[in-house]
Amino acid sequence: MSKLVPAAELAKKASKPYPGDSDEYRKARTALLEQEIELRRNIGRVAALRRALPPGGELSKPYRFVDKDGKEHGLADLFGRHDTLISYFWMYGPGRERPCPMCASFLDSLDAATRNLTQRVAVAVIGRSPVSRQLAFAIERGWRFLEFYQCVGDDFPTDYRGLHADGEEWPQLDVWTRQGETVRHFWSASEMDGTADPGQDARNVPDPEALWNMLDLTPAGRGTDWYPKLGYSQ
Repeated sequence: MSKLVPAAELAKKASKPYPGDSDEYRKARTALLEQEIELRRNIGRVAALRRALPPGGELSKPYRFVDKDGKEHGLADLFGRHDTLISYFWMYGPGRERPCPMCASFLDSLDAATRNLTQRVAVAVIGRSPVSRQLAFAIERGWRFLEFYQCVGDDFPTDYRGLHADGEEWPQLDVWTRQGETVRHFWSASEMDGTADPGQDARNVPDPEALWNMLDLTPAGRGTDWYPKLGYSQ
């Protein structure tokens, strides 16, 4: 691998004033750009470490899932033609009148991305409610590309940390690999539990949500008490 140009040098070359910039702003923006370059590089390093993980745990139970046509599948069937599967367990169990707003917000962005993602990997959304109920909300929300499944029983969400002993649901983003008939758990966002810094809500590491990442670009950021809702008055 060729030696990287120092981030400070790249930032200095790339940083050019916009109309009305003060010297103070441009100096601060250049310093920020240096850190943004380092962040981008670190994201790449972390992604490389993730890709280099040793084989994860092999699927040990015959978990079953029901599709929109009422047909049962094993987890291996959800891969389709791919050897990698991204699954998202969302908080929309039969005891919930409406889905979790933050799950819905995440699926808003995942639906748009799925059209492209499925060129390389499979994507499945798993819930504890009947697929017909999940699809009714998907239609209401305008989702077009996501595939929904109901888990048969609660072994799957319990084993993979989507359902706690007290009955509380928790969203789970997982990545799976398939080699022949062998399915393995590659990566999960569940390790976010207990990793938030003081003053932070629980959040994924890294954070895959477009909503929060876009708000991080703004002066007010994420805020401290704002959360997405299923609907807004304006």
